Amino acid sequence: MKLQGSIVALVTPFYPDGTVNFDRLGQLLDWHVAQGTDGILVLGTTGESSTMSHEEDDAVCRYTIERIAGRIPVIAGSGSNSTETQLEKSVKYAKMGADALLCITPYYIKANAEGMYRHFADVADAVDVPVILYNVPGRTGCSIPVETVGRLAQHPNIGGIKEASGDIAYATQTARFLSDEFQMFCGNDDITVPLMSLGGSGVISVWANIMPAACHQMVADYLAGRCQQALETQLRYLDLIHALFMEVNPIPVKEAMNLMGLDVGGYRLPLCAMSEDHRAKLAAIMKQAGLDIQ
Repeated sequence: MKLQGSIVALVTPFYPDGTVNFDRLGQLLDWHVAQGTDGILVLGTTGESSTMSHEEDDAVCRYTIERIAGRIPVIAGSGSNSTETQLEKSVKYAKMGADALLCITPYYIKANAEGMYRHFADVADAVDVPVILYNVPGRTGCSIPVETVGRLAQHPNIGGIKEASGDIAYATQTARFLSDEFQMFCGNDDITVPLMSLGGSGVISVWANIMPAACHQMVADYLAGRCQQALETQLRYLDLIHALFMEVNPIPVKEAMNLMGLDVGGYRLPLCAMSEDHRAKLAAIMKQAGLDIQ
């Protein structure tokens, strides 16, 4: 797959009436390329795809692929708790030109080990682009068993895992399966450097929405062997990273982007604006981190 570095888990910008703001989406995509972001993930958790229609998902994916035009890789979030829906979306986005697909564990339904395996393997059998497993039990209520990760890592079309459990012990066990054909990407900004020490290839990042150049440089430093510099960056911005999760993602990061003048709009219910206390705290931490806010 040869995918590494800082991959932004991109927000979906909305107009005040709640429709997708494609003009702003295009500006964000161009900005990320200019800032050194190594890849784009659309329709992930941060992109609010769970509250968007399938038609909106398709339009955002198509627009992103066309706007990026091969400048950096595009990963499309095609996951669903229904394997059939995940398969349908995955085939569609692969045909659109996505460079990889992010497929999530079957939330609410959960599934036993064999069902979990087939949930991913059936998609990987049907597409000609790499599938990245998305393990985020805090969101889904289920985790991919380590043994199942090992089985899936042997599939020729499964290229890696986004590990977002926050559990270093789980990540350590998963690291045993890493190879040139199966990579691990950190899904928690606050432990990017620790997960890269286990062999991770980079981060799928919320933080990169507001500081893409810094996130790119931190990962690039680690990959180049400048581990101490990468660690210093991780620690320098730790308070800011934590502030981006003081309420459920993507509420704080969208608020931060709006404070920076990036004008990404609001949210889809049941997400709504953060509390005034949290907003003031976020603004103060952003200022301490050296960000200009309006």
